[in-house]
Amino acid sequence: MTAATGYAPRRTLPLRVEIVRQFKRRRTLVMFGLLLALPWILVIAFQFGPQGAGQQGAGQQQASLRISDLASASGLNFAAFVLSVSASFLLVVAVALFCGDTVASEASWSSLRYLLAAPVPRDRLLRQKLIVALGYSATAVICLPLMALLAGTLAFGWHDIQVPGTGETIPALDVLPRFGIVIGYALVSQLVVAALAFLISTVTDSPLGAVGGAVGLWIVSTILQAVEALGTLREFLPTFWNTAWLDALAPELDWSGMAKGASVSVTYAAILIAVAFRRFRRKDVVS
Repeated sequence: MTAATGYAPRRTLPLRVEIVRQFKRRRTLVMFGLLLALPWILVIAFQFGPQGAGQQGAGQQQASLRISDLASASGLNFAAFVLSVSASFLLVVAVALFCGDTVASEASWSSLRYLLAAPVPRDRLLRQKLIVALGYSATAVICLPLMALLAGTLAFGWHDIQVPGTGETIPALDVLPRFGIVIGYALVSQLVVAALAFLISTVTDSPLGAVGGAVGLWIVSTILQAVEALGTLREFLPTFWNTAWLDALAPELDWSGMAKGASVSVTYAAILIAVAFRRFRRKDVVS
């Protein structure tokens, strides 16, 4: 059989079309609104609460300072605090939403069969949707700490950062490039969530099931990593290295934890995405 005149598989489902379609979704606007509003909500909470450890006198004698104790010490400290409290759940939900809803929603609306009948090649359909979903996920992960940095700087000033645990001070200009490393590692660590949600999205017609399944399995991994009886096996859990980015804010930059976490995350993501493409090629989209 010959292709219809003018038909070119590479021209089906352009990225710009998918980007606009996903941007117009209510869940996209609501999620970005929540992510951008959260830092300001936390700033107000700190203003009404007692002063943070970073604003207390020089006679501070605490032996160990948590990241929350230093949140109001500077804009950088506040951004690190917001990322620490968001990375384990809110960002997970955001990434799972963008990647888990993308294919499953088409199936639930019965529009998936028509997209494939356009005809859009299955691999291209998945690739275009995955690229857009990862793009929105990356934007969400980047927007939150940057907005937190802006809100924290306006509320608490641009000061040198204080290191959690020891309270040591590092010049803000020295830490600013490291903050880029922190955001980069946060992006890599969320790849597992994105790939898992995307895989579930290709095998179900329930967007809520895809999102909930990815978040639920992430929570299970978080619980398992607290089981010390597992020993070194915990290091193979995708959540074990979730806070390794804190090493980038230490007086001496340590890459070991982030390197291990990135390798685990990329390996899981590659396997899950490969399985998603393999299963979708054989999926019966009519039933």
